[in-house]
Parts: sequence; structure tokens; C-alpha cells
Amino acid sequence: MTETIIARCEARGLRLTEQRRVIADVLQQATDHPDVEELFARASARDARISIATVYRTVKLFEETGILEKHEFGDGRARYEPADRDHHDHLIDLNSGEVVEFVDPEIEKLQERIAEKLGYRLKGHRLELYAVPLEKG
Repeated sequence: MTETIIARCEARGLRLTEQRRVIADVLQQATDHPDVEELFARASARDARISIATVYRTVKLFEETGILEKHEFGDGRARYEPADRDHHDHLIDLNSGEVVEFVDPEIEKLQERIAEKLGYRLKGHRLELYAVPLEKG
């Protein structure tokens, strides 16, 4: 990521209130894929004046302006991460809900070969693997 979320907001001319700055900072520091409720808990711990409605509105604005990327991993929760991150895929642990990011050059090459075989040039993709931990034995 080359710019902070706050810098990207400023570059797009978004008005950044104190509360939006806190939410942007919480998102910037997140190492996971938080949903709105998790963002609200983290942001309101820093500034008790932040409401859940403010978090919803801010996340929607950031998504609409291409600052955040929304993910729906099948658990009924929309989760978010900065949109300008380097490409990566996701493995979702169905037992814990943990989201594991990974990059695999073999998968990337395979996807390009498949697109080419079907007469296309790949311009992007999303890969989400849903899994459960192997039983240890």
C-alpha cells in the first residue's frame, strides 16, 4: 500500500471529520478483515462520540469512492480491507471465521492459462477458498 487511507480520502476531496479520521485510522491499522460492528467497537474505544450509524455511512462512502473493498465470505457479514492492497487471495476457515490471505504463483499462472485457453486475457480475479482445518492425527 503506497498511501494511507486518510491520504487517499484527501486526494479524492472527501471531507474528513474527526470521526471519519478515527475510522480511517482504525481501518488503516487493521490486520484482519473487520466488519462494521468490529470497526465500531475499535473506533468508539478511541472516540466515544462515534455512532454505529457514522461507521456505516463512512464505510459506505469509502467503498463508493474506491478506498475500501467489500468482501462477503458467506457468513452474513460484509468485511472490509483497503482497496489498494497488493493482489492476494483468501482462505476462509469455516470453523473459526478466520480469513487467511495468501498468494500462490502457480494458481496465478493457472488462472491466466485457463483464461487464454478459453480465448480471453485475464484482467483480474478474486479467489476465495472455504475450508476446515485438517484433523490432526
